[in-house]
Amino acid sequence: MTKKIMLLGSGELGKEFTIAAKRVGLHVVACDRYNEAPAMQVADEREIFNMLDGDALAAAVEKHSPDIIVPEIEAIRTERLFDFEQRGIQVVPSAKAVNFTMNRRAIRDLASRELSLRTAKYYYAKTFEEFKQAADEIGFPCVVKPLMSSSGHGQSYVHNDNELQAAFHEAMEEGRGDVKEVIIEEFIDFDSEFTLLTVTQKNAPTIFCPPIGHVQKSGDYRESWQPFCLPDEALSQAQHMANEVTKALEGYGIWGVEFFLTKQGEVIFSELSPRPHDTGMVTLGHTTNLNEFELHLRAIMGWPIPAIHLEHNGCSAVILSKENADHEPTYNLMEALKEDCTRVRIFGKPDQHVNRRMGVMLCYGSLDSDMNELRDKAKRLAATVIK
Repeated sequence: MTKKIMLLGSGELGKEFTIAAKRVGLHVVACDRYNEAPAMQVADEREIFNMLDGDALAAAVEKHSPDIIVPEIEAIRTERLFDFEQRGIQVVPSAKAVNFTMNRRAIRDLASRELSLRTAKYYYAKTFEEFKQAADEIGFPCVVKPLMSSSGHGQSYVHNDNELQAAFHEAMEEGRGDVKEVIIEEFIDFDSEFTLLTVTQKNAPTIFCPPIGHVQKSGDYRESWQPFCLPDEALSQAQHMANEVTKALEGYGIWGVEFFLTKQGEVIFSELSPRPHDTGMVTLGHTTNLNEFELHLRAIMGWPIPAIHLEHNGCSAVILSKENADHEPTYNLMEALKEDCTRVRIFGKPDQHVNRRMGVMLCYGSLDSDMNELRDKAKRLAATVIK
């Protein structure tokens, strides 16, 4: 009998996961708060509801009786996932992992206090007075984030006292879920940021993809490249930390574990997502033998992953909307498609707001190709798609 997967959140990552699932004959129900979300366009069925509404979520599960629930976003009534898990439904990677990682307090305390991983110094604040006191303790510059958010929403960098009020207001407004609280972090003077895609398996050891370098703007991914060159010792540190935190959270699937690399070569744990990672879209450009969505699916299903190996150097650059509009933009693919070793993925989002991710440009080359040239090419071509 065909396994049924319920996807909670149907954005671009969910769309690529659904394509991977459909290629091997699985049945997918795509859920989101709005119609025609990207994954809905390729799924078997759809449900439209607010996933923070626990009763609506339970009703959708009751209606479709999925074998597997795959969360793709943070804004979910996560405590209900424990109920589903107890009923025998597989929650990916686990209800515990999803519940922890939706909340920055839980994951940061797990990493820093329980596992003793190196993280940025941090405090929490529910009021502006608490926030101001925390800023005085940490000093400037500092980083401010909602306790619950995704894709960099509500994140800002604060350089002085004059910027505190606006940063606090933005973080409180942009936070997802019921918890109105912010986290204020020490600013790490890092040399670079990277993601280690980590695959936990049911009957096999945890394995890692080659590290992915990435650039963020206002906390949101803009470009990524694979492989990201790391000294052996730094890679070993990152793999150890990724293994420790994913083991503590339990479950099977792919995890996007983010790190800072300081100018002194120190590896510092940043964040973790228990699902395919936006920076990992670079794997759609033939960098590895299996892309992150195929790896996620195999781990979920308990299917073997003989090896992960690098096949090409590759880069991704996001395609951003330039206006606020209740319709899709007009896409121009001619310039990008003229060039070899180039792929375009349009997400199919039904409307726009300024700087919304509408697609991704993927460029790749041989393992000895110049990564800076590939990055420049990807960014140049991405800029031609939406006029």
